[in-house]
Amino acid sequence: MMSEQVYLDLCRHILHNGQDKSDRTGTGTRSVFGHQMRFDLRNGFPLLTTKKVPFRLIWSELLWFIRGDTNIRFLLENNNNIWNEWAFEAWVTSDEYEGPDMTDFGLRRLSDENFAEIYDQQMAEFKRRILTDEEFAAKYGELGNVYGKQWRAWKTTEGETIDQLKNVIESIKNNPDSRRHIVTAWNPEDVPGNMALPPCHTMFQFYVHDGRLSCQLYQRSGDTFLGVPFNIASYALLTHLVAHECGLEPGEFVHTLGDAHIYHNHFEQVEKQLARAPGPLPAIKLQAPEKSIFDLLIEDVTIQDYDPHPGIKAPVAV
Repeated sequence: MMSEQVYLDLCRHILHNGQDKSDRTGTGTRSVFGHQMRFDLRNGFPLLTTKKVPFRLIWSELLWFIRGDTNIRFLLENNNNIWNEWAFEAWVTSDEYEGPDMTDFGLRRLSDENFAEIYDQQMAEFKRRILTDEEFAAKYGELGNVYGKQWRAWKTTEGETIDQLKNVIESIKNNPDSRRHIVTAWNPEDVPGNMALPPCHTMFQFYVHDGRLSCQLYQRSGDTFLGVPFNIASYALLTHLVAHECGLEPGEFVHTLGDAHIYHNHFEQVEKQLARAPGPLPAIKLQAPEKSIFDLLIEDVTIQDYDPHPGIKAPVAV
């Protein structure tokens, strides 16, 4: 339970001590700059219990990254909708789109029920076409050089590619005491125009000690209520998987945040969550322990003994 408490303490800290700021989405945030949380993975898997967090969405997104995929089709095939809005925005702002005006759909659907219904219809049609039309999916399901591309096929000035994830695993196996076990998603050349969304979790580093693998993530920007619980679980899971691949046990996940913020329209939900008592943390189960991390399927990783409080809905700022 102590692992989850550091997250709840961050939420309280932002609410009580944060600075109110404007933001890219127009929603407004309360934020702090520079915060670190530590999760000892020996004490359980840090999937929040004070609200239900959908593990399958976390795992399918992480698997998408590990595969080096950057098209939402794989996510939709696994009923994962968390990247839809960024692909949808590219579609509705294209010359080929002839449907209803979707300008500022992220905010308008929160305040206009009639528009929200129209938006839902257009999104459903968009998803249908991504899943059934390969040409459409290739053009409008593609998010550009986001995480998976940078992890698995970083493009060099020589036109070659670097598989950062594969290289760091080999480095951990062959030179465990190295201080260079680093994967970065922040590519200054691609950030301005070749990514649907510049990476929020920008760089992670592994550390080996006493047969255990630890991971530290630097995250430039964290939506503390909606996004950060996903990030905690995703990188804790990545630590488990890389540790297993390297014949190590998981150690700590260290989460370092730049701008840690709560959106103004999430305050009520955060207060509701803070009123709840944390429960015992669940455990990760590898259903196919003989498989390489690069060969895993959705069904190969599951969560055990997860008994959270009910989920708390909140709008996503796009």
